[in-house]
Formats: sequence, C-alpha cells, structure tokens
Amino acid sequence: MKTSSSKSSILNAQQMDQKLRRMAWEIYEQNHKEKEIVIAGIYPRGYILSERLSAFIEEISTIKVNLLKINLDKDEPTQHPVVVSQHASLSKSVVVVVDDVVKSGKTLMYASQYFLNQKIKKLMTAILIDRNYKLYPIKADVVGLSLSTTLKDHVNVVLGKNESVYLD
Repeated sequence: MKTSSSKSSILNAQQMDQKLRRMAWEIYEQNHKEKEIVIAGIYPRGYILSERLSAFIEEISTIKVNLLKINLDKDEPTQHPVVVSQHASLSKSVVVVVDDVVKSGKTLMYASQYFLNQKIKKLMTAILIDRNYKLYPIKADVVGLSLSTTLKDHVNVVLGKNESVYLD
C-alpha cells in the first residue's frame, strides 16, 4: 500500500503492536525458566521498543524485567565508547539487546560487544525489522518482520504519534 509517491507502508501502528507482542512471547518462551531478564534497547528507537517489549513480557509472565539504555555512535561506533545505563549487576543474567532495524549488523554488533565483557548467562537480540544484509557475523534471534529489500531502500520506523514502518 503506497502512502505517497515514494513511500510504501510496511506496518501500521496495530501491526507493529502485534509484532511486538509476538516478539515478547518469543522472548518469554525462550526464557520461561528465568525469574529475571535484562532488556537493553539501543537509543533512541530501540530503547522505545524495549520499553514496550518489557511491558508486554511483564504482562504475560511473572518474569521481572530490568530495562537498560544503550547509547552509541551508530555511524562511528569505534570513535566513542558504548554507554549502558546500569542499575544492577548483569552477572548470570539473560540479556536481550533490542533495536528497530538491522541492515548490516554493525550497530547491533557494537552494542552487543559491551555485554561480552560481562559475566552474563545468555545474550539474545530482538529486532523489529531485519533487512537481511549482514556484513557482520550477528543474527537477530527474535524478529518482528524479515524484509528483503534493495540496498538503496531505506526502512523508517516512526514511533509515537502516527506510528508506522515504511520503505522509501
């Protein structure tokens, strides 16, 4: 469905909500024995999605969710340190790194790298839109929508008012 001459709608707000709920169920299914998990969202959009995933997980299960924010320079991740808000120990925790779109895997790889220096139990990734153009050896464990596009296409995730995902 075309929204303008150059944009194609991929998901509307209701469909996005359905994808996030299904992703929450998948995270729960893979971690149902845990009492507590850590959901770490890549700021800004990944963090907003991680807040929603956390709420859905707490709604459907008894798992306590600790929410973390990951800040990094997506264009030049080696030039600035990855900063993670941390309120508790990550020792022996299940950590789920969340972002909106993965294309090459660079942002997800650098964000996940921080947790490899921690004594965590398990590291997972959850992505709303997987573009399937990995240049880095990382995969999305939980995916809302897998989308094969051309390299020139750009996927935009709009959160808040008039939520949607579109391709242009």
